[in-house]
Amino acid sequence: MARSFIFCTGIENSSPTITGPDGRKQRVDEMESCGHYQHWREDFKLVHDLGLRCLRYGPPYYRTHVGPGHYDWSFADETFNELKRLGIVPIADLCHFGVPDWLGNFQNTEFPRYFAEYAKAFAQRFPWVRLYTPVNEMLVTAEFSALIGFWNEQRADDRSFVTALTNVVEANIRASEALREACDPWFVQSESTRYFHPYNPDAVKHTLHLNERRFLTLDLNYSHAPSARMYEYLRQNGMTREKFNYFMDRNIWPSCIMGTDYYENNELIVYPDGSSDICNVLGYYGLTRQYYSRFRLPIMHTETNQMQEQRARHWLERQWANVLRLRQEGNPIIGFTWYSLTDQIDWDIGLREKLGHVNSNGLFTLDRKIRPAGEEFKRIVSEWSSALANTDIRF
Repeated sequence: MARSFIFCTGIENSSPTITGPDGRKQRVDEMESCGHYQHWREDFKLVHDLGLRCLRYGPPYYRTHVGPGHYDWSFADETFNELKRLGIVPIADLCHFGVPDWLGNFQNTEFPRYFAEYAKAFAQRFPWVRLYTPVNEMLVTAEFSALIGFWNEQRADDRSFVTALTNVVEANIRASEALREACDPWFVQSESTRYFHPYNPDAVKHTLHLNERRFLTLDLNYSHAPSARMYEYLRQNGMTREKFNYFMDRNIWPSCIMGTDYYENNELIVYPDGSSDICNVLGYYGLTRQYYSRFRLPIMHTETNQMQEQRARHWLERQWANVLRLRQEGNPIIGFTWYSLTDQIDWDIGLREKLGHVNSNGLFTLDRKIRPAGEEFKRIVSEWSSALANTDIRF
């Protein structure tokens, strides 16, 4: 894996729950909102026609895991068999921001056990799949559900956040271990990479906390000891010593690729009152060097996009230049991803309401017409694939 290079896109299967205008729980299903259930054959053809042979993709978890030990594989059978026919390698995205209704939310301590059973059943159903993201963006999942209150349990306190984070990372580890029993997988652990800059000395303490907290999910997932301050933070907010030791004693990392996601708002300047503004100083290059220095794992750029169509092409070229520079310096970066294939819905408001806002951040419109960023991505794939596969050429 470390000697190959993958160009990739994704079809988002986000499915958190929110509170609707009538006060009832609503499911936000990006596959439904973006028309994938109707256009999945066309979507896969678009991936193929771009020259891509890898796709971040998974079935909608909430519709597939219908109860303990019970699964509805009908949609997954159709879609994954078509991917296999087309020669598109899936990075199977098994849980993306939401759980089935019967599991409730990420405060449920039974989630890790049942999710591991689901992952193993998936691998047994599709034994040819080898690349997995068990739980996508674990940090974002825990934050949006239990620290800022947008999704699922919609809580906003540190104790709920640590509970969600604990359950999410344990679910990821248990699923990874279950997958290793069923096949010989690689785990592309897509995670949000971040950095926070203090505006003035009064913001330093809070910024230090944020810059240490950003590593928590990967620290626990990869059995890397967090800082003493973060250990105290976890213990003060409900993590037992036994649970912490459980995370430190795992060994899934030999089969791991560190997936790094980078968007404009991943790098922020922080003010003394806790507010923040976008501040792209270090860029993907600088942040990835920090994460690689900490975890020393093969790297894959697993997500980026730009919501302003006029800037998307430039943003793509900038991210690609960052990837090339990292590779030129000898960093083991093995892939680059524009996420996602089509425009998305309501990500400008963090999926916290169902307003139907079309975000122009895809390679294609929702009418499946290619955007300028799509044309540029197709050019990059065409011109660089062979060169990066040629081990006699150094970049």
